[in-house]
Amino acid sequence: MNKRDFIKNLAGASLGAAALSTIPASSSLFDSEASSKATPVFRSKKLIPNVPLVTHEGKSVLFYDDLVKGKIVMINFMYARCGEICPGMTANLKIVQKELGDRVGKDIFMYSISLEPEHDTPEMLKAYTELFHIQPGWTFLTGKKADIEILRKQLGFSFSDPLVDKDRTQHIGVVKFGIEPLERWGMSPALGNPKYIAEYLRWMEPNGSRPKLADMMG
Repeated sequence: MNKRDFIKNLAGASLGAAALSTIPASSSLFDSEASSKATPVFRSKKLIPNVPLVTHEGKSVLFYDDLVKGKIVMINFMYARCGEICPGMTANLKIVQKELGDRVGKDIFMYSISLEPEHDTPEMLKAYTELFHIQPGWTFLTGKKADIEILRKQLGFSFSDPLVDKDRTQHIGVVKFGIEPLERWGMSPALGNPKYIAEYLRWMEPNGSRPKLADMMG
């Protein structure tokens, strides 16, 4: 079963093939200046919830203690039945993972958290990772709806308009990245240029150098 059939069967709706295919780095999605920008933000570790979650491999974890504390991380929210932005984000973040190379799973860790935990069981998320050929170092997570809502809002993945925020189809398509020990955090469009997403993460490291504007515009 391919990606389109998988999500079509889950959602009960027909999906466009473009949203499900692997997105090349030369895609027009990456050509705009806006999609290349990341916004650095700084947050105290006290604001990172330590809620319980379950990985796509069925392991119980605490978000802060087990996944974030002392680590360099990338975090986004998604759900398996999403037929619009999620497949594209997953495909694009695969390219980010490739850009970061063998550091992923060693000193950089990627996390995708389900917005539909009532449906996205560990088994469902494992099937999703297999379908998208997710490589080691990238963990998909589920848990109790209330805990994930706390996590989503506390990490900044929410809209100020409560009506829009309640609409799951309008969820914020960004990826959050940071170095927890240094309390350095940033966010970028998850469909942004994967090269620049990786570069911004490297920039925040102690010996990192900020990407040059000329290089980004070129």
